[in-house]
Amino acid sequence: MAHSKPAGPVQLSFLLFFLMATVEMHRGSSSSSERTVEMRGRKVLENDLVISPPMGWNSWNHFKCDITEKLIMETADAMVSTGLASLGYQYINLDDCWGAFNRDSRGNLQPNSSTFPSGIKALADYVHAKGLKLGIYGDAGNRTCTLRIPGSLGNELRDARTFALWGIDYLKYDNCNNLGKSPKKRYKKMGKALKYAGRNIFFSICEWGREHPATWAPMVGNSWRTTDDIHDDWDSMTDCADQNDKWASFAGPGGWNDPDMLEVGNGGMKTEEYRSHFSIWSLSKAPLIIGCDVRNMSHETFEILSNAEVIAVNQDKLGIQGKKVKGSRDLEVWSGLLSDEKVAIVLWNRLSSPKPITAYWSDIGLHPSTIVDARDLWTHSTISSVKGQLTAIVNAHDCKMYVLTPLK
Repeated sequence: MAHSKPAGPVQLSFLLFFLMATVEMHRGSSSSSERTVEMRGRKVLENDLVISPPMGWNSWNHFKCDITEKLIMETADAMVSTGLASLGYQYINLDDCWGAFNRDSRGNLQPNSSTFPSGIKALADYVHAKGLKLGIYGDAGNRTCTLRIPGSLGNELRDARTFALWGIDYLKYDNCNNLGKSPKKRYKKMGKALKYAGRNIFFSICEWGREHPATWAPMVGNSWRTTDDIHDDWDSMTDCADQNDKWASFAGPGGWNDPDMLEVGNGGMKTEEYRSHFSIWSLSKAPLIIGCDVRNMSHETFEILSNAEVIAVNQDKLGIQGKKVKGSRDLEVWSGLLSDEKVAIVLWNRLSSPKPITAYWSDIGLHPSTIVDARDLWTHSTISSVKGQLTAIVNAHDCKMYVLTPLK
């Protein structure tokens, strides 16, 4: 008769964590890591991971399931060598298909040994050595969306602890194969598990906006999807922008609306359309998660993704999501308040020919007599002493983006 192997210190530590966390989750906890705080009338998680929207890269939009540890390491290298990392893009995130089809003999998630032979902990160490952070993908059902990896439904504590032991910094948590259970309960359970995991992990709720997560997710996670999956085409991108805009008042420091990842550079849209995509996502304080192959991106793609002035709008410390304030026949004005009494605006032409678009001060919250300097964030030029309104000719499917600085 075979005898079981005595548990080692790692297994005993895991078991102790599991038992203690289970007790705390059932009885509730008053620890500071679990508290919610009031911020602009919203109850949000109290942590330091959401001072500004996250920036980084994710494998799905370009590579789908064709991912390996070599690709991830090369992507981390490229984020540093191109200078994108120094602009704030810090998360390198694995999406679906990183894992083995089955859990190991102890019930733990494990990587696909043929594509990630060194293991996720070694990959995290490599990424961390570059000054970056590693993200991973999980699912709030019993299988991930491709059916290739076990989901975490019923295994939240175990999987959260595994992610922490591996050195994971970001969890994108999807919503497939969920047995029809409410996402509010499933996501809350993983959110609690992450608090007990022993590591700060950004919790990205990917519930697709099914049960209006903006109304409940700020107390559960750090960002929440407000839309269906984005695709690399104009109609999908504009639809995601419009869906996300409905929830503008629910976002801010403490948690962010997420209209899905960036498609910039994947080839399905024109440069003008990608510029609009990046401008609206930045103004909307969306997570800026690159979805192209940064190892081989074009000059035009790099110029969009590396625009420090546009990124600064996204990362502004005030954290107010910009929104559509005026729209007539697809000639739109989007605007958002920035710190130091500045205002960001996007003039967006969704028609198929060039058109003039005017932002009146009354549309964007400025007094009609206010005089501003208007900084064009794409031409990197300044129009001095503008009063009352700003008009520009905007090309088809393109935009103009400005920061208005009132003159004292």
